[in-house]
Amino acid sequence: MPIEQRVMNAPARPTAAPSGGIKPKKDAPAAEPEAPAKKSKKLLFIIGGAVVAAAAGAYFFLFAGSGEEKAEPEPVPGEVLTVEAMSLNLADGHYLRLGLGLQLIADLHHDVDAAKARDAAIALFSGRTVADVTNPETRDALKAELAETLIHDYHGEVIEVYLTDYVTQ
Repeated sequence: MPIEQRVMNAPARPTAAPSGGIKPKKDAPAAEPEAPAKKSKKLLFIIGGAVVAAAAGAYFFLFAGSGEEKAEPEPVPGEVLTVEAMSLNLADGHYLRLGLGLQLIADLHHDVDAAKARDAAIALFSGRTVADVTNPETRDALKAELAETLIHDYHGEVIEVYLTDYVTQ
């Protein structure tokens, strides 16, 4: 076999580069240009992640605070509006005489109509049994439900409800 054919069929061997390193033959594919692209993408992701983490930390520090919710200040109690006592029909021919006191907020600049309170009390207590309205636990639960209803109905102008008259027969 002539020398020219043996050289062409021989596997490619790296040759020494002038800098003393090994230089691949021109026929071999170059793998080096891909490595910098992968390194730059990796670096870009690391920098991007650090920026996102810093932004999240700044948001938490500036806007979230110490984790405590900023609660609205407690309303200052004002006058107590007395709702005239009324007789409510209970089950089995009994009745309940019920009087209320509505604790209003201090900075109220108009008169409060007691009609909403009377209507809510009638809807809540009417038709109950004597046992329901005389049991202390049930009575307290009914009072709490009435207070919640009136706070909602009066849009925060009422902050507490007192039972001023409570007689069953």
